[in-house]
Amino acid sequence: MNAMHIQRTPLRAVKLIEHSFASDHRGSFTKTFNASSLKALGIDFTPQECFYSISKKNVIRGMHFHSPPHDHDKIVFCTEGRILDVALDIRPSETSYGKHVAYELSPESHKALFIPKGFSHGFLALSETATTFYLVNGEFHADADNGVHYNSFGFEWPVLSPILSDRDLALKSFKTLLSPYTGCAQ
Repeated sequence: MNAMHIQRTPLRAVKLIEHSFASDHRGSFTKTFNASSLKALGIDFTPQECFYSISKKNVIRGMHFHSPPHDHDKIVFCTEGRILDVALDIRPSETSYGKHVAYELSPESHKALFIPKGFSHGFLALSETATTFYLVNGEFHADADNGVHYNSFGFEWPVLSPILSDRDLALKSFKTLLSPYTGCAQ
């Protein structure tokens, strides 16, 4: 079985993780998490919650984040179908503030995205259905649950008629977001 690898992204804090995997005549085996391997690669991460979502084609979920003191890091990967995973830097003190990255994730890619605190996250389901798995190093707190409107930060989603929840449609625009990382409006 090959080892986990990290690929840098244009946003220094966000990492693309290549999972360990092996395949033969029986099928395949993928190791999606190994704390020691990740720590050796510079990611110190201990999951507190794990969950998954199943989305229909053209569903956008996001752009979500948890505010301090309940903010958390995430590792996201797709176990069925394909998604376009997006991370947006919402830390005004960083040079990458307001910038985003997007990566296609699928079981065939054997990749996951590490999204640290201070980033808003969302994805678009590209296939008829997509199962997205999340490892989170914090627990859900309703009062800390927040987000940025999906269509307010300059990312061109490759979909004509996206499907969103009422909650996600009601999120504030990036320009009016009161960043929990500075205490002042952008």
